[in-house]
Amino acid sequence: MNHPVLRFIRRGQTVTLHDVPPSRTLLELLREDLSCTDTKEGCAEGDCGACTVVLAELEPTSPATEPAALRYRAVNSCIRLAHSINGLALWTAQDLDSDPLLVPAACSHPVQTALVQCHGSQCGFCTPGFVMSLFGLYQNQPSGQAVTREQAQVALSGNLCRCTGYRPIVDAAQHMSALPPVHVNEAALRQQLSALHTTAASAPAPSYLAPDNLADLLAARAAQPQAQIVAGCTDVGLWITQRHQQFAQLLDVTRVAELRQVLRQPDHLAMGAAVTLTDAFDALVADRPELRAFTERFAGLPVRNAGTLGGNVANGSPIGDSMPLLIALHARVVLASVRGSRELPLENLYTGYRQNIMAADEVLAWIKVPLPASAHGEPSGAAHKEFLRAYKISKRQDDDISAVCLVVRLSVADGRIAEASIGVGGVAATPVRAVQTEASLRGQPMSAASFERAAAVLCAEFSPISDMRASASYRRTVLGNLLRRCWLESQGQANVSLATLNLEPAA
Repeated sequence: MNHPVLRFIRRGQTVTLHDVPPSRTLLELLREDLSCTDTKEGCAEGDCGACTVVLAELEPTSPATEPAALRYRAVNSCIRLAHSINGLALWTAQDLDSDPLLVPAACSHPVQTALVQCHGSQCGFCTPGFVMSLFGLYQNQPSGQAVTREQAQVALSGNLCRCTGYRPIVDAAQHMSALPPVHVNEAALRQQLSALHTTAASAPAPSYLAPDNLADLLAARAAQPQAQIVAGCTDVGLWITQRHQQFAQLLDVTRVAELRQVLRQPDHLAMGAAVTLTDAFDALVADRPELRAFTERFAGLPVRNAGTLGGNVANGSPIGDSMPLLIALHARVVLASVRGSRELPLENLYTGYRQNIMAADEVLAWIKVPLPASAHGEPSGAAHKEFLRAYKISKRQDDDISAVCLVVRLSVADGRIAEASIGVGGVAATPVRAVQTEASLRGQPMSAASFERAAAVLCAEFSPISDMRASASYRRTVLGNLLRRCWLESQGQANVSLATLNLEPAA
């Protein structure tokens, strides 16, 4: 089976590579094929950030007559497939002082200078990853705008320092905007990327299929049902690096234009399955700002930049954080094939551990999320008020996997709970709705007693397992306590979680 030609931009030049196997990771390509050894392998699972690189691609703008926008993303190269960067621009740490597209030339990049001046490099193993996360932050920061400490912490959420030296690195992030600026020559880069896009396609290469429209994707899925579907590869990448699986044929959905859109409809958001987690969460937070802290804890930023909402949903892991949230929001999924499409509630997609009802020729196409009443024209004084809380419990604050995930959405009218919707992760073989707990809250007064009764129901509704992340008894106890926290937060009480705890003495 022949492999497609791989072309991307690096250091102002087109890199053309032949005969790259479909399962080859970007990190393997960099270190073993291109001798780019500054990019390190730390964990090979997208967890530590030592392998972080930055990608740039053209994104269509509206109106279409305007120049295509450039989007920069820091991603983990250890679980990124090499062929996924076809048609994109790439930077590693060693490119920052040798890329002719960076102007002015012949000077250190502000990221490099700031790290030196703030003593942000320690043993050096993880430093290239920090450099690239900061480069991604620098490129996405509006010109002349200083980086806040909060922005720095979000940008570095996917990078682990083995020497525990985070403070000087965060200092460097804030300092780099005060240094003489260095910019990407975006006019030249747009021209190069456009030329790549219009390059004549090579001979058919069935080992790595990357259709650019939905019709071709569905046709490819019908013709090649055995092909492994990949999107952001944050999970399939682990099968390659940890389980040493190899795939003869991969079907990449991330180039499908229709599935890369977030469409705002009168009463819902329709998010394409190939929309990145970063963009999907931004769309949800725009209408529900209370979700921001939760979405930023989903994973480190490089994982959110690569992973897709559709991939997370289709994967169906019981500890995937997006599904409890989407279940609580009454999300529906659209499955598509050459035979047509069908729509169903998200919680009905799963039949068992990482199993679902999709036929061999179907793909997950869209996730539809109802808007809050205030977002589609209902007056602010409407009788029903939405109260929404999302909780993630994990061993580590950032870039970690849930032991328990709980999302509670209530509709409250006249002091009573008119509707309750609760999504739960980490307690069963699939992400689930807490239907018994919902029933126990529905119609009840918004009171401590109602939540205490519901907490008892929630603790008894599931039979979680004990594993490396938490014991079964711990998970049950946490579920009940999170519901109690939800009640306290609904009453405006502070200092009920570490996120809101204030240790400063009262004035």
